[in-house]
Amino acid sequence: MDWEIGAKMKLKIILTLFCVFGTVLGEIHNLHYIYTALSKPISQPGVYQFAAMGILDDRPIDIYNSEEKVKKPLQTWMKEHNEKDYWEKGTQSRRSKEQWFDVNVKILMERMHQNKSDVHILQWMHGCRVEKTTDGKLKFQEGFDQYGYDGENFLSFDSENMAWVAPVRAAESTKKKWDNVPILSQYTKGYLQTDCVHWLEKFLKYQELDFKTFSRPEVHLFSKKSTSPDYRTLVCLATGFYPKDVSVNILKDGAPLAESDGVASSGVRPNGEHKETYQLRKSLEIKASDTSKYSCRIHHRTLQSPIEESWDGKCHNCDGDNTGAIVGGVVVLLIVLAAVAVGLYFLRKKNTEKEKAAQAHVNGLNQPLCPLAVNGNGLVCESTIPSPEVKSETKGSNGSLGSDDSGKGSATSDGSEEEVNEPLVPNGKQQPQLEAIKVV
Repeated sequence: MDWEIGAKMKLKIILTLFCVFGTVLGEIHNLHYIYTALSKPISQPGVYQFAAMGILDDRPIDIYNSEEKVKKPLQTWMKEHNEKDYWEKGTQSRRSKEQWFDVNVKILMERMHQNKSDVHILQWMHGCRVEKTTDGKLKFQEGFDQYGYDGENFLSFDSENMAWVAPVRAAESTKKKWDNVPILSQYTKGYLQTDCVHWLEKFLKYQELDFKTFSRPEVHLFSKKSTSPDYRTLVCLATGFYPKDVSVNILKDGAPLAESDGVASSGVRPNGEHKETYQLRKSLEIKASDTSKYSCRIHHRTLQSPIEESWDGKCHNCDGDNTGAIVGGVVVLLIVLAAVAVGLYFLRKKNTEKEKAAQAHVNGLNQPLCPLAVNGNGLVCESTIPSPEVKSETKGSNGSLGSDDSGKGSATSDGSEEEVNEPLVPNGKQQPQLEAIKVV
């Protein structure tokens, strides 16, 4: 039995160490690009006939729209570390894609016999996800390349089987013709697994050189009334931090508690009005008579050593609620989300052209890739990106999802964004232009 007790003790130690350090050691990072094109312009502020955005993890890094027609940085470190030539070539790349999308929206409308008076939306998202290991290297996890039409999945790339997937009948002809160009699948997979990771690593280094983009977490530890009069809810709130990788632990008499001990987590969430920072709340139900010493410990890359806050043993709202100042941001966020949900419900019921177009911007490719908000720069991603997908960013101006006489285009080999977004250059070498890909 001694060996069994010893094994259990070792397992508990391992689980405790994982609880404390697990989320810090394995950092997950994403680089992806989202393009949205409407079949015709609509007079709604912040919604353009064509818009494109690059996103690193949860932050937009560049923007392009059909009115300004210039690709520009959205982060200081992107502007400082990329030469003028990078932005000029990126602008040309986005202008080519704008033409490409304009052609293909019209082709798809004809293919589906749709009314030209309605607004239709074509979207493309491509990117990669990696894990940053303890030695600082990036390990490829997955890549994604997918198209959406009118808010529904239209076409996506299956890297494992080297084939395009058509979930709807209207995309089957495109799938068949693209599958018949093996070099396209090879280059796409090569970009996702190699070039995308290369650029993701480069952008991460640029970001880390500018620590102004990082925010230290604040910690608040308090208790409040529970649903049972004999219990209290102990809350540890970490807020205002960026990047989002963080470890938060509630400790009892110096020992970290886990989910099996009753600790509940809200998960990392956007921080209310301060959308570029995050918050995480962990809570624990304890007896009102409990005299144990509780504390909250936070690990974050902006900290040389962990922050630890001790509980004062008081229940701050047992005689009246005065914790609103601390959790107000969370409440406001929930109210805003509820209002948005109600608004979207009525938008769907109205079903007008403008509302359909705006809704498609929000819906993304079948399910929200990220909530999109309108600001001075156009559509901006507000929150965490779920498993995004990346591809390359230079389909030539003649490329097509559905044209009779055009190919996907070729890319440059000088390290410009043509390579960042174009899967046709997996090894950074000039590649021959693909033959025409007939889709219709």
